Amino acid sequence: MTSNTSSGRDASIELALVAARAADDKQGTETIVLEVGQVLTITELFVVTGASNRRLVRAIADEIEEQVKAVCGRSPGRTEGHREQQWVLLDYGDVVVHVFLEEMRQFYEIERLYKDAPRVDWKALTND
Repeated sequence: MTSNTSSGRDASIELALVAARAADDKQGTETIVLEVGQVLTITELFVVTGASNRRLVRAIADEIEEQVKAVCGRSPGRTEGHREQQWVLLDYGDVVVHVFLEEMRQFYEIERLYKDAPRVDWKALTND
């Protein structure tokens, strides 16, 4: 990862884990966490998840916002796509969450674009 303090990195990982867990709890599909800090200088981690319909895109994004606020005390600095409900982006600065309608996820192939970025095994790090 880029030059972050250990506690800053830990906070970023915690936020990403909370977001991934929230997506999974709301039936997000193929949720992954990518360490993109070596490739992108603007953020450290991507959380990427899918949804089978637009209503679920919105529900997942809302759940992520609620859980991150409750656990980490943070709100996204900016959000995009809530109205269209095809690709909602929640930008927390160090972590960017992407909630894709499945067709949009397949079209943009974000995993392929960042295929060399290390993946965080968020399920193994979750204390459920």
